[in-house]
Amino acid sequence: MIREHFEYKTTITTILADNEAHIGAAKEAMVAARQEVEAHLAADPFFGMTLEPYLPATESLTVSRMANAGVAAGVGPMAAVAGSIAWAGVEAMQDAGAAFGVIDNGGDIALISDRDVRIGLYAGGASAGASRAFILPEQSAVYGICTSSASVGPSISFGTADAVTVFARDVSLADAWATSLCNRTGNGREGLFSPLEHSGVDGVYVVMGDETARWGTIPPVVPARVDESLISAGRVGAVTAHIRRKTQPPGRTPPSP
Repeated sequence: MIREHFEYKTTITTILADNEAHIGAAKEAMVAARQEVEAHLAADPFFGMTLEPYLPATESLTVSRMANAGVAAGVGPMAAVAGSIAWAGVEAMQDAGAAFGVIDNGGDIALISDRDVRIGLYAGGASAGASRAFILPEQSAVYGICTSSASVGPSISFGTADAVTVFARDVSLADAWATSLCNRTGNGREGLFSPLEHSGVDGVYVVMGDETARWGTIPPVVPARVDESLISAGRVGAVTAHIRRKTQPPGRTPPSP
């Protein structure tokens, strides 16, 4: 397996792949997706400033995904930018023939995988988030695992959660809902998950200090050694991918790939 750090302007990612050509495809697609967003921002600055849902006219797939996700989750479209760019990269990997590809864009992950993926949770100093990981089974279609935090990283948040991780097949939606739900934790946990029925979100895992909460269907949570050095630098996000191959005995934490 190949692990490569890739930066383009403020897009700072980690790419995992089995083939160098698939990494090249991911880079090219993420740059193109980012350029689509930049072109739209130049013509429509409000798109980048608003924290409210906004649905502009656009021919860009990435911009459309961001806007639609923001409308669904009740946040501005830029809340979904990292996940949307990662999504574009993994789609390109799949189009290039990849059965395995992971892109961690500052804690917002898109992936396809022909093996189990161990996703380590990082929630800063929150005791409830320490030394644990999700075990995501094989995913033949692109899948999103996106995290927002009020205590880790520079992203704007109006909440109090140390980590809100959202699982969904729509990566942009996972990213937008992670932001939206993290914002809602500023009012406590009561009613936190009430908007999620029929939302397209599979599951949510929340860390707040020494407490956790969950909704829907999430992958198994297991003890793990989370290597913080594997988190994509630039935005110390909340999750980082570790790979567990099918041949590894369950319950063991693998060496960092």
